[in-house]
Amino acid sequence: MKAIFDDRQWKHQPQHFMANGAILPNPEQAERINRLLKGARDAGCSVEAPKDAGLGPIAALHSPEYLVFLKNIHTRWKRIEGAGDEVIPNIHPASRSGSYPKSAVGQAGFHQTDTSCPIAEGTWEAAYWSAQTAIAGADLLVDGEKAAYALSRPPGHHAFGDLAGGFCFLNNSGIAAERLRARGLRPAILDVDVHHGNGTQGIFYHRSDVLTVSIHADPERFYPFFWGQAHERGAGEGLGYNLNLPLSRGTADDAYLATLDAALQRVTAFGADVVVVALGLDAFIGDPFKGLAVTEVGFGRIGAAIAGAGLPCLFVQEGGYLCDELGANLTSVLKGFGESVA
Repeated sequence: MKAIFDDRQWKHQPQHFMANGAILPNPEQAERINRLLKGARDAGCSVEAPKDAGLGPIAALHSPEYLVFLKNIHTRWKRIEGAGDEVIPNIHPASRSGSYPKSAVGQAGFHQTDTSCPIAEGTWEAAYWSAQTAIAGADLLVDGEKAAYALSRPPGHHAFGDLAGGFCFLNNSGIAAERLRARGLRPAILDVDVHHGNGTQGIFYHRSDVLTVSIHADPERFYPFFWGQAHERGAGEGLGYNLNLPLSRGTADDAYLATLDAALQRVTAFGADVVVVALGLDAFIGDPFKGLAVTEVGFGRIGAAIAGAGLPCLFVQEGGYLCDELGANLTSVLKGFGESVA
């Protein structure tokens, strides 16, 4: 299996994160890259850099207004007297249907849902190449590869069409799926991150040409709180094309795998001919967010179950935070998949 990664993804170095009223170090540290690269190589992946497919595949899902904001906001922010090094909002609109502010402070509140997605000098470049990594992975499948791994960092599944949030700026998994759809395929997105992929759901909620499925910790008491319940099935043309499978906190391997079987049945019923796996490794029992209790062995079973669907598969990295087993969990998923299709 080929893995895709670009060194410019190192340029996003977030410092701050507010949780429960406390200012804490941001968990989405660039050190994740080293551990994930080792995990991919230990699974037998060869690593290559993506080509630049340009802004078009990104703009297919993200508004031009938002892309201008992401590209320019840090420069504008630094002109504010006394501003910090990172763009972090302190005000948000009660409704996004009102006026669009000219102020950098107002636009930050409009386009950033929370404090976990600070924008610094290298954030736009890193996010751009994170998306290009996912695009390159999609192109490998179009060209006939049966599987690929995109080490996309910063992650993407909490990003809406014009909103950053939850460490995410550009929706890498969604961009990859749209790239596959534009090339004549019928993609399903299967999100196995511990957090609901609210941005992905929001982007495709009214569409029937991309299926979105998410397995995640129940959001009643877990991020992202306001999205991810089972009754959210899509709307309009997209009704019935969004499936949420929330799990109780602490759900372990066997119950998780039973839920994954239901998710894969929906992927098959959709008639998908390719699957994009939004690969969060934070369902791990030892992950700092402590939502679910999947083990390293369980991740291998997840990879094998996905392989059992018999579809070309693009794994796009989402969450999974600093713990000793992070790389080994990735190895387990990729080996579990690869050994089941060999």
